[in-house]
Amino acid sequence: MSENTTIEAPMPGVFYRRPDPDEEFYVEEGDRIEEGDVVGMIGVMKNFNEITSDADGVVERVFVENEVEIEAGQELVEIAPE
Repeated sequence: MSENTTIEAPMPGVFYRRPDPDEEFYVEEGDRIEEGDVVGMIGVMKNFNEITSDADGVVERVFVENEVEIEAGQELVEIAPE
């Protein structure tokens, strides 16, 4: 049985769960995602970096709310294998 995968922040900044304030979150708990799917963005000095999944599976948990300051290495999203 495979273990869950946890996506961690590669850099500090502000974590955005949606591309625009009027749009839906990139992922919600229970969503099925594939490797390469965007799970959020980190904003640093008006530069935005997409954070993508490195595994297929189901979003088990989102650790960070929208527009929260984060640190490098902080857990963002946990993905359970299907």
